[in-house]
Amino acid sequence: MKKEEFKEFVKKYPKLVEYVNKGEATWQSFYEMYDLYGSEDKIWDKYLTKEDAKEITKVGIAGLTLSEVVNFVKKIDLESLQEGIGNVQRVLGLVQDFSNKKEEPKSTYRPKPLYKHFDD
Repeated sequence: MKKEEFKEFVKKYPKLVEYVNKGEATWQSFYEMYDLYGSEDKIWDKYLTKEDAKEITKVGIAGLTLSEVVNFVKKIDLESLQEGIGNVQRVLGLVQDFSNKKEEPKSTYRPKPLYKHFDD
């Protein structure tokens, strides 16, 4: 439960990611500080400013951060995506072919009356 709260704290202050990426701190050290002191302690003043809390990091896509969206897009395999789209197009084409089939016209055969004789 405490881990989930820490994750929300990091989402609120994305500047912490920069410290970890630069090697100035580790996630373990940040988690220990959070666990011991909480999110409101002055120990965070060294890493965060008031403006960091106001920084808008959410994108309109399901509440994901911009970096999460970028990472997701990077992981997409374009070849498999194109292959999947091609498969869907083929299936839709088959369905369309079946639905557009017109009824065959009935044959024009007309049987002759049974009691009529041949005209000689």
